[in-house]
Amino acid sequence: MRAARELLKDLEYKVLSGSIDVNVNELVYNTAKVTKECLFVCIRGMVFDSHEAAAKAAEAGAVVIVAERPVEVPAGITVVLVKDTRYALALISAAYFDYPAKKLKVIGITGTKGKTTTAFMIRSILEHAGISTGLIGTIETIIGKRHIPADNTTPESYAIQEDFAKMAAAGCKVVVMEVSSQGLKLHRTAGILFDLGIFTNLALDHIGPGEHENFEEYLECKSRLFRQCRVGIVNLDDPYCRQILEGSTCQVETYGFAQEADLRASGVRLIRRPECLGAAYQVSGRAEFPVEIDLPGKFSVYNSLAAIGVCRHFGISEQDMAKALKAAKTKGRIERIHVSDDFTLMIDYAHNAMSLESLLATLKEYHPKRLVCLFGCGGNRSRLRRFEMGEVSGRLADLTVITSDNPRYEEPQAIMDDIKTGIAKTEGAYVEIIDRKEAIRYVIEHGLPGDVIVLAGKGHEDYQEIRGVKYPMDERVLIQEVLQELAR
Repeated sequence: MRAARELLKDLEYKVLSGSIDVNVNELVYNTAKVTKECLFVCIRGMVFDSHEAAAKAAEAGAVVIVAERPVEVPAGITVVLVKDTRYALALISAAYFDYPAKKLKVIGITGTKGKTTTAFMIRSILEHAGISTGLIGTIETIIGKRHIPADNTTPESYAIQEDFAKMAAAGCKVVVMEVSSQGLKLHRTAGILFDLGIFTNLALDHIGPGEHENFEEYLECKSRLFRQCRVGIVNLDDPYCRQILEGSTCQVETYGFAQEADLRASGVRLIRRPECLGAAYQVSGRAEFPVEIDLPGKFSVYNSLAAIGVCRHFGISEQDMAKALKAAKTKGRIERIHVSDDFTLMIDYAHNAMSLESLLATLKEYHPKRLVCLFGCGGNRSRLRRFEMGEVSGRLADLTVITSDNPRYEEPQAIMDDIKTGIAKTEGAYVEIIDRKEAIRYVIEHGLPGDVIVLAGKGHEDYQEIRGVKYPMDERVLIQEVLQELAR
């Protein structure tokens, strides 16, 4: 049991009825999980406002209701009024789990692209150096040896604090987490003082219903991380770097290619061998050593620089950092799957025009015999994305293989027809194969020496969503099935 007064101590609030000198046995914000003698926090969601269910929560056993506006509840129930219940939930959750962030070194990463790869690079270095490190991100949450698939890039504040507590109990010393603009907007990380905050880059994205009203709001939300961290490590080359730091309260360190950067890369050269597409460079400034990574492109250099900028704060040797970066891999992010010594096949999460263009432009720098791009688009999403991705692939790939992604409640062929509309604006060659496994079979059977083949859009996802049902579908499994069938 916890005293309600203790859980509320970090907040400004007004007691509308009842008393906060009451004990509660649980903190709940989901109406389906209300328990006897719990503290229930009302949340205004996109679809449902649980303020409307306050009376029902009280009838189900809640003894304290935290709300943004007066709610009708039975007599004797404590109602506490706060300005923002999402913010309140974050601070109450921290108190409920006994402030686990104070028991960990907390690293937060924000930016449009590169958060996931950078997080895994940092964890790879820290773990290699013997520092037990938890992770919260787009792909999964890692607690000790447990890997839990993720629903959101940045989970709800209660889940973050619960995971922090589990990490501390499991012996983790550090946690590295992706901090999305949506997570910052909805106060999911409120109350956390990050030891280190990283800014990767900013581009026009996540603008629209349910996300951000405009680019200015998107940028402002990203910038909040640097008002709640001790040290900010930022990409000096990004054109929005100065705006991200406006109003910042942290010590600032920079990385990039610019001579003024505190940590800088020079002499970048691309590496192409049968077993990898990668890059090598010299890092200088606050660290001095050669780096080689088995990940392609300039953006991978930036991600590794950010990881070095973080990990040098932990006193890790340059030799250990170089060794760990060479081995760092991220599921579904330019992930190479070996199928042949003659051509390269990769899986990537690129699922919009911006990320697909960045990916294909990077791979073209390796001068493949052919660049082959296999992708589809999600159903019940903007049709504009389909036109744009079709045009990007038609322009940059030598061959596009159009297939199905997550059709949801739409017909796969209708989605593919929209993609063809985009390709028609270019002179790009394409084939269309609805069944994704058969499409993968096609690119493997028709792979030529020197080709680079990328399966885009699914990345780390291991399912296909059709008419409300998620069916198991992992491209790695499909590839192995195809190889076994071809071998027979």
